[in-house]
Amino acid sequence: MSNKLHIVSLGCNKNLVDTEVMLGRLKAYELTDDAADADVIIVNTCGFIDAAKSESINTMLNLDAGRKEESVLVMAGCMSERYKEELSKELTEVDIFTGVGDYAKIDELLAEKQSRFSDAVYLIDGEERVVTGSSYHAYVKISEGCNQACSFCAIPSFKGKLHSRDLDSIAREVEGLVAKGYYDFSFISQDSSSFLRDQNVKDGLIHLIKRIELIDGVKSARILYLYPSTTSMKLLQAIADSKLFHNYFDMPIQHINDDMLRMMKRGFGKEKTLEQLNFMRSLPDAFVRTTFIVGHPGETQAMFDELCDFVREFGFDRANVFGYSDEEGTSAFTAADKLPQEVIDERAEILGEIAAEAETLSLMAEIGKTIEIVIDGESEEHEFLLSARKLIWAPDIDGEIYVNDKEIDEELEFGVIYRAKVTDIVGTTLTATVIGHAE
Repeated sequence: MSNKLHIVSLGCNKNLVDTEVMLGRLKAYELTDDAADADVIIVNTCGFIDAAKSESINTMLNLDAGRKEESVLVMAGCMSERYKEELSKELTEVDIFTGVGDYAKIDELLAEKQSRFSDAVYLIDGEERVVTGSSYHAYVKISEGCNQACSFCAIPSFKGKLHSRDLDSIAREVEGLVAKGYYDFSFISQDSSSFLRDQNVKDGLIHLIKRIELIDGVKSARILYLYPSTTSMKLLQAIADSKLFHNYFDMPIQHINDDMLRMMKRGFGKEKTLEQLNFMRSLPDAFVRTTFIVGHPGETQAMFDELCDFVREFGFDRANVFGYSDEEGTSAFTAADKLPQEVIDERAEILGEIAAEAETLSLMAEIGKTIEIVIDGESEEHEFLLSARKLIWAPDIDGEIYVNDKEIDEELEFGVIYRAKVTDIVGTTLTATVIGHAE
């Protein structure tokens, strides 16, 4: 078999980890950015909402249109798993279909040139992966699947129930990555705060925090995707007490109105959600990120107005806004009181603007502060600017900082932690001057 590989990872960073596992199994292949030159093309798809599904299908069709004869086109991941029967009949352009259970066997599938959908849940355990996009940061997936029953979410229907990784398995992976020079880690899953609940362990993330703190060479860590009703105040305090894990809180709360939260089957109401958020906000150097869904069936104008007022007042550092997407297999799909699409789109735009204003205020509050940053490379904006991020921020999603000056008499290095003074904001991007190395 020829061995030029073009691979595309769509959707979330959890998908990216699975893509990196496939890259680890296909190291004999030469990677190419030119799909037309590839012998094997793999797309790790997302099937979460309509926009993601459209992107997945369009990507497959576009790659098929430009590929060379005799090349192999593979559709992998969530959308392939969710719609395996329909896609295998209708998407005849694809040579191999595979879902979410065979990432570590992609080499076997290519050798056999056969589609496969394993029932077993795939949890990485010792497989070598090729970390992409950074020389110092890596995502670490701690579990797969979700036990929640949110009214709008179809993920459990194709990802299955919660399956947590063994704590020692995670530690071995981190130790292996540290040995390769990685020192900054983001721990991710569909529902991170439920980690180890399938093994009858409550607050499993506290055990994870303590275990990772024992690993020499880890300098920075954060946890993504906390679920309100499985996040205890004890866990939040453990994060606050950690000298390694940042006070970085990524908790998608989806709404704030009590009735709407019940309709969404979120488990927690407004009072307890506010208790958590206010505690997070009170911590030193805290960073609070969330996600909202507007236009869910039954959302009244009054409910939406309450949400808008809350987002204006609270002071989120980052907030993503999604319009409700009608997904088959969810309880909301059969609801009678659905909103017109134009109302959903209008509300998403309104709240999106409010969230953008909150982000700008958060960024402006950084001006004049001395912070820890990591330089990732040259900026695409201008040849004399370097692209960096605040160390606490998650890569790719929380923004970048332009480094435009330095007070130290040495060349600045990529992947190194520096102290920097934030000097200004250009549009929605901070500028900073490097003043020394991190202590």
